[in-house]
Amino acid sequence: MMQLEGAPSAKAAIVRRLAPSHAAVGRFGLILVMALMMAILTILQPAYFLTRENLTNIARQISSNAILALGEFAVIVTAGIDLSVGSVMGLSMIVLALAVHAEWAAGLAALAALLAGLGVGLINGLALTRLHLPHPFIATLATLNIARGATYLLSGGVPISGLPRAVRLWGAEDITLFGGTSFPIDFPISFLIVIALYLAVWVFLTKTRTGRHVYAIGGSPKAAQYAGINIPRNLTLVYALSGGLAGVAGVLLAGRVNSGYPTAGTGAELDAIAAVIIGGASFFGGRGTAGGVFIGAVIMGLLRNGLNLMNVSVFWQQVLLGFIILLAVYLDVLRRRAMRLEG
Repeated sequence: MMQLEGAPSAKAAIVRRLAPSHAAVGRFGLILVMALMMAILTILQPAYFLTRENLTNIARQISSNAILALGEFAVIVTAGIDLSVGSVMGLSMIVLALAVHAEWAAGLAALAALLAGLGVGLINGLALTRLHLPHPFIATLATLNIARGATYLLSGGVPISGLPRAVRLWGAEDITLFGGTSFPIDFPISFLIVIALYLAVWVFLTKTRTGRHVYAIGGSPKAAQYAGINIPRNLTLVYALSGGLAGVAGVLLAGRVNSGYPTAGTGAELDAIAAVIIGGASFFGGRGTAGGVFIGAVIMGLLRNGLNLMNVSVFWQQVLLGFIILLAVYLDVLRRRAMRLEG
């Protein structure tokens, strides 16, 4: 039997039913998932999960990944990807550790680490816009290996430990909020830095002309070009931002573990990408919010913490992470199909 013109196909109907509505997911879905995860972990680990020490530890542990995810988000909004963020984080840690052991001031050593990350990010952006490499996957895969190799060369393949307190406090120490009340809260300094960075990037992407251009490039590069948007300049900017934020993540992680070690950040790009996609951003570009990515990073942190509390092998955790990325990307594809059908 011939299908009537204009009637939705069976496949289209299935896609509409499977793909969650953008509004529902954006407003309630992620928060409900996070609340459900916390409830389940509280039931499974009642003596450990909701303790002040564990919640503070979760906030401290997710800080580096949350910052990596923030930089990755800025890139993915343009329909790009940055595979180098984990290696750049490791390189920044080694630069920081070498600088402080060379008796640089802590602030200057941190600046050197940030510049190292920013430099790799600029290389990524220029490789795309000046060398015209066909896809960011290629450019950032190359810098992934370059940064990792440089990390081993600079460190000699061994950890560099013994960082001063001025560095450790950024990643390992807490600040007491509401100290004069009956409910003091020990809040990790690193998590306060995360909140400040997310607010800054949210303002940049939503309240500035350049931020709106970044979304426009991801939504339709041709339309952005016709509108007179400087695509090379904006792409270079977001990749530099991603590299710089990876440098910040490296500084915080070095402070938390009191060292720079050459294997740091191996595979961290996968956690960052997962947080971005779980947070509602689209691999196809042009969609997503910093707030959603923040919740995605928290969900990833809760998942890691819960699996560790249940003594699940790190190898099985990697398998699970792979499936989560597959599921998140598949849901993104379904959302995109539904949006096309609704349009």
